[in-house]
Amino acid sequence: MAKATPSIARSLTSEATLPTNSRSTTEIDEWIVRLRECKLLSEDEVRILCDKAKEVVQPESNVHPVKCPVTVCGDIHGQFHDLIELFLIGGPCPDTNYLFMGDYVDRGYHSVETVCLLVALKIRYPQRITILRGNHESRQITQVYGFYDECLRKYGSANVWQYLTDLFDYFPITALVEKDIFCLHGGLSPSIDTLDNIRALDRMQEPPHEGPMCDLLWSDPDERTGWGISPRGAGYTFGIDISEAFNHNNGLTLVARAHQMVMDGYLWSHPESLVTVFSGMYYS
Repeated sequence: MAKATPSIARSLTSEATLPTNSRSTTEIDEWIVRLRECKLLSEDEVRILCDKAKEVVQPESNVHPVKCPVTVCGDIHGQFHDLIELFLIGGPCPDTNYLFMGDYVDRGYHSVETVCLLVALKIRYPQRITILRGNHESRQITQVYGFYDECLRKYGSANVWQYLTDLFDYFPITALVEKDIFCLHGGLSPSIDTLDNIRALDRMQEPPHEGPMCDLLWSDPDERTGWGISPRGAGYTFGIDISEAFNHNNGLTLVARAHQMVMDGYLWSHPESLVTVFSGMYYS
């Protein structure tokens, strides 16, 4: 295990005001306090949380615009205390603007608390935190890698798992920081040439086993040029030539993505074109 830098940040001068919420902010604030102490919400509270979150994230674009300054974060995988450490290092939300690139659940012991805290913060401060979908925000994957079993163990039924995995269908799949930095969980797709191709996708579904939405969640950068078959069994591998062409065609400076463990928290997978970010500081 190696301690990893949990995030990278790109800073430009900008301001963001916190919007008011229709639901009682007192109730949401109380939930945030409890969740920060790693205390579970009740099953009914999770249901209400997810219903409210759907109202917040459904209008967001498949390519969600984000303003700078922003702290960009990678996989958490249920490591709640790493998330709290990240907030201690980067600053609390809403003081710091955050962009999380997916994989909040599975593998760690506190997936429920982790994802519920992020969702509660999204409801309370929708302009100060962006939560993208990762390949583990999936009904099928979570039944294999721990989240489903965790929900059964902590609540005695699959209801909370159902509420949260239904919510995952609403999460945006990519973000665009100041029209310059393209952020997503996995990687690029041979089916996608432009950001408008992504905007046209129907994201409100369980991720398919193939196709552009699958690729955005599953693909990985590679040292070899061109497109390759992914050893994961989903998505593709792609070379620096693909990253550079995508950036050029879309007027981008950089692709930021997560999905792979990197020991120092971030790695220039394709120099000056693509960076991988990982935020599970004590992940094994």
